[in-house]
Amino acid sequence: MSTDFKNSETRLNLMRAFAGESQARNRYTFAASEAKKQGMEVVEAVFTFTAGQEKEHAEIFYNYLAELAGENITVDGAYPVDISSSVLQLLRYAQHNEYEEYNDAYKNFGNKAKEEGFLNIANTFYSIAEIEKTHGNRFGRIADMLEQNKLYVSSVECKWMCLNCGHIYEGTTVPQNCPVCHHDKGYFIRLSMAPYEQHD
Repeated sequence: MSTDFKNSETRLNLMRAFAGESQARNRYTFAASEAKKQGMEVVEAVFTFTAGQEKEHAEIFYNYLAELAGENITVDGAYPVDISSSVLQLLRYAQHNEYEEYNDAYKNFGNKAKEEGFLNIANTFYSIAEIEKTHGNRFGRIADMLEQNKLYVSSVECKWMCLNCGHIYEGTTVPQNCPVCHHDKGYFIRLSMAPYEQHD
């Protein structure tokens, strides 16, 4: 027998998830600003891109609460304070938090929703958990490159794209400035990681 939604734990978990996604969006927006300030425009773009997806997750969770419009929902929760001037540390914080949502929070929220008879909500929690794993992997990959001084350097010759103008450069190290638009090296990303690039 399914639980009445107005008295369910699932409604609380949806609000917890909404709060968590909303805060993640803001944290990533703040982290993007720090990356930009330090001339890491590619890292800024990754944080901004992910922040947009977190906003969408928040909206998905929030919309499930439509029948409770006009009410207040009180929830408890622990939320991270990820403040640092180190872009590497901000990436590691983000990686950790995304994996926590994937491995713990959303799987448990999904299980509870299933137990209470809310199968659509359960499937949404499971699906978004998988997306958070992708986010964690992406943050981790960028952090590893930064840590190993490989964000703008490759051990083998490869192609790089300037995210500002789209110029493709080939080499083991990105140029200090794009030869086309003259933006600094922080705009270059491996072509294999460039947005919307077709990979043969």
